[in-house]
Amino acid sequence: MNRKDFLKGLGLASLGTFVAGGISTGKNEITNKPLNNCTLIPSETAGPYPLDLSENNYYFRQDIREDRAGVQLNVKMRIVGSVNCEPMSNLRVNIWHCDRVGNYSGYQSETGLTYLRGYQITDSNGEVEFVTVFPGWYNGRICHIHFQVYVSSVYSAVSQLTFPIEEKNAIYAANSDLYTKGDDPLGFSQDNIFSDGYGLQLATLTPNEETGGYDSYLEVTVEGSGVTGLINHEPETGGQFTLGSNYPNPFSSSSTIPFTLNNAAQVKMELFDLNARKISTLINNRLGAGDHTVVVNRQQNGAMLPAGNYAYKIEVTNEYGIYKQMKLLSIQ
Repeated sequence: MNRKDFLKGLGLASLGTFVAGGISTGKNEITNKPLNNCTLIPSETAGPYPLDLSENNYYFRQDIREDRAGVQLNVKMRIVGSVNCEPMSNLRVNIWHCDRVGNYSGYQSETGLTYLRGYQITDSNGEVEFVTVFPGWYNGRICHIHFQVYVSSVYSAVSQLTFPIEEKNAIYAANSDLYTKGDDPLGFSQDNIFSDGYGLQLATLTPNEETGGYDSYLEVTVEGSGVTGLINHEPETGGQFTLGSNYPNPFSSSSTIPFTLNNAAQVKMELFDLNARKISTLINNRLGAGDHTVVVNRQQNGAMLPAGNYAYKIEVTNEYGIYKQMKLLSIQ
């Protein structure tokens, strides 16, 4: 299977953005601080530089730097549901941002390039991680990173994050050979996105002694219910099957993946790492309608898999067509 087919297995291409009426933006215009610990992330424009990441072979990746120079930035985001403030697993999170001089891949002089864009799937703790470079700034906008959380075929949360001004400008000053434009001249009040509040979108910045760069963290609340289920989670299964979450998860030796077929079908399930490299085929059989399980072992191809996150993808083929879905599992 090639990478493009793998990406299509997520079944979440070209989803529209839906914002329910009457929902608080979560911004306190006086204090710029969150109104509570589980307030919906403010909805923002996708910006002038979005791309449909699912249409490119390279975007399912943690390291999105490619050839871009800059201070290493490790971005971690945790997605929680507004219903119960619990983590939401198996959601796709896209991020994209400009490089150190303010350029975006895919546009103007950068047409055809793909740097600083990528997506991951949230793990059992609702988290995704990316390795990138600290973004620069461009005229009219404060330094920022775009992100989009796909929850269902009718709802995705689109927003932006930014950083504390003093810490951000200290990075630019300490690395003036890379960030030659100097300090970001704008404050939050001068930016058309963050001028109405930024408390829920202000990511942390912590030095990372190992990489010489920085770690950043942001918790994002979206519409839905964590752990026990997702609101309007409608994968492209065509009503042909239901794929459950593996249990236990995380696991140390083996875990069971349940699924139900509504009609007899050829079923293939494969295991991948987070850069779409196939590890093994877990099953490839003709099965009847009903409940089924597949056991995934930590030992694969004669070797023990390292601790971390992996994706399992099911492909169901029957007289009605081919249907796919993907979820994440964690080895501890």
